[in-house]
Amino acid sequence: MTTMTGTKRSVGYWIVAVFALVWNLIGVAMWYIQVNMSSEQLALMTEPQRQVYENTPGWLNIAFAVAVFAGVLGGIGLLMRKRWAATMFVLSLVALLVQMIGAFTVTPAWAAYGAAGLVMPAVLVVIALFLLWYANKAKARGWLS
Repeated sequence: MTTMTGTKRSVGYWIVAVFALVWNLIGVAMWYIQVNMSSEQLALMTEPQRQVYENTPGWLNIAFAVAVFAGVLGGIGLLMRKRWAATMFVLSLVALLVQMIGAFTVTPAWAAYGAAGLVMPAVLVVIALFLLWYANKAKARGWLS
């Protein structure tokens, strides 16, 4: 990727910005599916998965919502070239960590998924960290105003 300073942004910048928005919109869809799960969908889950769903407190769903909606705003901020994009990615990361830690401490997620259940949360955290790093890099290079 080409390094540019001032107001010029590389094609890579726009790819990351679009990725950030699309990735977090997918997260919004996953949040919506989770909070609006029908009894028919619940019946298709295994018993351990159903236990996790039924034992998830509302505040974890709120943390999930904050994580994905702040991420969407961060992606929009990058596309609009706004400095506040980095702040939105900080909020998204913090909410994601609250959600992930909470899921494994207050629900039977560990019993349901074991160590393999940590793979997707780890991927989510790595992507959130990358988006935060990139937004801060863009801010430092003067790409955001």
